[in-house]
Amino acid sequence: MPMDDRLLSIYLRDHHAASAGGVALARRAVGPDHSLAEQIAGDRETLERMMRQLDVAPSATKVGLVRMAELLGRLKLNGRLFTRSPLSRVVELEMLLVGIRGKEALWTALQSAGLSFASIDLDALAESARAQGREVDELRLSAVENTFRDVDGEGES
Repeated sequence: MPMDDRLLSIYLRDHHAASAGGVALARRAVGPDHSLAEQIAGDRETLERMMRQLDVAPSATKVGLVRMAELLGRLKLNGRLFTRSPLSRVVELEMLLVGIRGKEALWTALQSAGLSFASIDLDALAESARAQGREVDELRLSAVENTFRDVDGEGES
């Protein structure tokens, strides 16, 4: 069955747009200089190289919409109006974990489709995404523990 270039282009543009939000979220959730945020930004650059190899241009509209959604996501109700809530870190890390799992799915989908790219190792990218997911999950569980430490479970249900 021949590959549908149009559908592949849409798929790559969607992941590229999502990666814009993912990079911003990673920088906020773990810090702009954290190795994890740098890896996530590097993965976005790798995706852009892939897209150039396939002559697929990013969608400025999709990237803009994702960035707007990411900014609006900062306004979530988290129990505090004027200061950052510890719950924000939990939710941000959960969202980041979902994004990393999506990125892993991208790399494995491209592998499954039989695509290959010059100087890009899809196996290594998929394994890197799994390692990133493990790291974010550890950070998430630590944030959960810190956020809910004083909850005794004895309240109303």
